[in-house]
Amino acid sequence: MKKLKTVLITSLSLSIAMAASLANAKDLVISIWDGYMAPDAMAQFKKASGIDADRSLHATNEEIMGKLMASNGDGYDVVFVSSPFAEVLEKQGLLAPIDASKVPNLKNLYPEAQQLAYDPGNHYSVPYTWGTTGICYRSDKVSPAPSSWNELLKPSDALQGKVTLLATDRWLLGAGFLANGWSVNDSDPAHIQVVRDELIGAKKRILSFDDTTFYSKLASGETQMAHAWDGWCNYGTQANATIKFALPKEGSDLWVDTMVVLKGSKNLDGAYQFINFMLEKNNHAWVAENILYKVPNQAAMAGLKPELLSQFPNLATTPVKLVKQQLLRDVGGDTQKAYTRTVTEIMSAQ
Repeated sequence: MKKLKTVLITSLSLSIAMAASLANAKDLVISIWDGYMAPDAMAQFKKASGIDADRSLHATNEEIMGKLMASNGDGYDVVFVSSPFAEVLEKQGLLAPIDASKVPNLKNLYPEAQQLAYDPGNHYSVPYTWGTTGICYRSDKVSPAPSSWNELLKPSDALQGKVTLLATDRWLLGAGFLANGWSVNDSDPAHIQVVRDELIGAKKRILSFDDTTFYSKLASGETQMAHAWDGWCNYGTQANATIKFALPKEGSDLWVDTMVVLKGSKNLDGAYQFINFMLEKNNHAWVAENILYKVPNQAAMAGLKPELLSQFPNLATTPVKLVKQQLLRDVGGDTQKAYTRTVTEIMSAQ
């Protein structure tokens, strides 16, 4: 353990040093998931603003959070994180307020995206993508269409070994909470225990826990039903038109990925200009057209081609329907630790 800890500290120190180096070399440092913006976005932003920005990649929310907490946010200007993590950063005092006067394209956001409960008024975060989670399935193999979380968690004999579940704690446990009629942000230890036991039981009837290749398994026919993020289900539909997405009758989560500005940014005006640039109609539409995620930008979504919406129907889910789902929130350190411990127990159970 001591050796591993030393390696992790060394790696983190190098990451922080690299971010600081980038900050010295560029006007802005943007940290984002790979493939989450147009390949030429930085070049186009420089052309439009004269600001030289560098793109730093993070694989997970947890990775970038570790770097930000260790460095007190130094070395970064704009960071893309999911909304519960934006909440944490705000509580830690690491975020600069969003200066609406310098981000006029906030007007492009749907009214619903300007009043999300974790940050009504977009005071410290700006939504970039949003969506929900449900059942991705082969419509030529599964009939009638699935309509309940229990069809995933307790698959029929015909589907035994042909189902995958997401492994990430918030969504794996969220499916269990929703199946029981509870909140996706549930913190009741008794409820967590019930869901733990049910998911351990589900292991015997599913193929695997899979966050990354479930849609290719559906396309190949290895599986017939998967627990899926709506945008990722679209990747399956791209490969096989019989793959459809269903929202369970018990409802689902509402996830939001956001852009935040670090309080320690040495170029706040440039950071606001970058966010404003990403909210421009055509720039934001690129995300829906290429990543196949819904964006909370009314102007961008209104310009999508009808054939795209026809091919990927969940892209046309209205904001009114989206915000009826349960918004994922920061559940606090103790509950998050309980979630992580529970998922570890589920994965290791025989």
